[in-house]
Amino acid sequence: MTATPAQPDSPSVPRAHRARRVVHRAVPIRPRRSGPARPRRAPGPVRDALTLIGLPLIAALALPAAFAGGGTRRWFGGRAESQRAEAQAAKDAAAAAFYDLDTAQRDLRISIETITAVDDSPAARRAVADFEALGRRIDEVSHRYINAVDAHDLDRDDLEASAASRARAELTAAKEELGQVKQELDQFADGLGPLLGKAETQLARLAPAVERARQALLAASNALDTVRSSGLKADDLATRLAALSPELTRLNQGAGQHGVPQTLERAERVTREAEAVRVEAERLPERAAEIDRRLVSLRTRAQALTTRAEQVEPVLSELRRRFTVACWQDLQHVPEQAAETVRQAERKLAEAQSARDEQRWADATALLSTVRALLNATDEAVSAAGDRLRRLNAVQKDSQHEIERTRFAIRDAQRLAMAGRNTPDPRHARPLDDSVARLDRAIATLEGRHPDYWHFLTETEAVRRTVARVVAQIREERGAAPH
Repeated sequence: MTATPAQPDSPSVPRAHRARRVVHRAVPIRPRRSGPARPRRAPGPVRDALTLIGLPLIAALALPAAFAGGGTRRWFGGRAESQRAEAQAAKDAAAAAFYDLDTAQRDLRISIETITAVDDSPAARRAVADFEALGRRIDEVSHRYINAVDAHDLDRDDLEASAASRARAELTAAKEELGQVKQELDQFADGLGPLLGKAETQLARLAPAVERARQALLAASNALDTVRSSGLKADDLATRLAALSPELTRLNQGAGQHGVPQTLERAERVTREAEAVRVEAERLPERAAEIDRRLVSLRTRAQALTTRAEQVEPVLSELRRRFTVACWQDLQHVPEQAAETVRQAERKLAEAQSARDEQRWADATALLSTVRALLNATDEAVSAAGDRLRRLNAVQKDSQHEIERTRFAIRDAQRLAMAGRNTPDPRHARPLDDSVARLDRAIATLEGRHPDYWHFLTETEAVRRTVARVVAQIREERGAAPH
């Protein structure tokens, strides 16, 4: 507790010295000695006789007690002693209230320090401000209590009953004021529960989080050493691990220097990054073997596509001979494009092999992905020529199958559109009617000396896609409608 009594002869005594004086003065003083009851005065003649013949005897009886260091308090009667006892009891009660308040304030200060170490939110700052205001209130009532203690010496031999009564009243008032402030302090402490619980939770997480970060860094370092001992380089992983070294230094410096929330966040980030380095280091031998397998596989595939690209030209020749220009003109550059794409893929393969030899794993992986994309495009282009010839042969031989397939899709959609209705929804009927007309026009292109079979196939596919969209729309609307 910060409030202390002001010494009369030295108002600027240091706080620590004044606090020690408060503690000394607040404890009960030594027990009062209770002197013998004062004898009642005898009547005049008897008194005179005692005076004449008893003084030597009285002096003789008192002399040993005087030499023994004893002494008696002046006797003031039962009322004065009763008031002194009540005042002393009030003083003891006030001292106990003072100690209770001091203890509660010290405990609460620890809670506030715990909160401020972790939390910088507006609620935490408001709690600190409220605690400081309570501290000023505690200083005020403590000063009044100390002044009341200093103002009355209850051990004086000549303490009067009226002075003891005033002391009792002032000390009782001080005790009640101390108790009231203690209640306010307790209510404030109860309101700190959520903030204190959150702060204690974070503090409880702090040490385990820092330890996990240290262990993760150690595991990553060990994994990296194991990989290097097998002859694989892991320079990028080593660089990433070295970048975490300053973070470990900050963790070792502690939350007192960097703050609890920041230290928790740093520990979690270090743990994640170190764990990622460890996982990649442990996977590095497998990754190297996978890159080797992909190099062999893609090189074989490039050679196979080179052979297949050479077979596109005979297919194009047959398409030119048997079908109209519209059926094959978009394919006539496939052989040249396929050959060029394969050459690009082979150059990228050589670069990927070089990256693999230099153990630039990320570069090798990226280059292999590029090679795969190039070969996929070439495969599609080469396959398109053969697929075109196959489909044109089929429709030339039997176009009715394609027509019936498309008409069945339209009729099925029309039945669905009319289910449970007398008239179809225009949003569904219109695209279906347009599909019927479009199919009729596509069939018409088959008439004549040189039918455009490719246009017919593309039109029937377009009609089926439109019909499928209408069916999906109808089912979606009916599935969302309330039953």
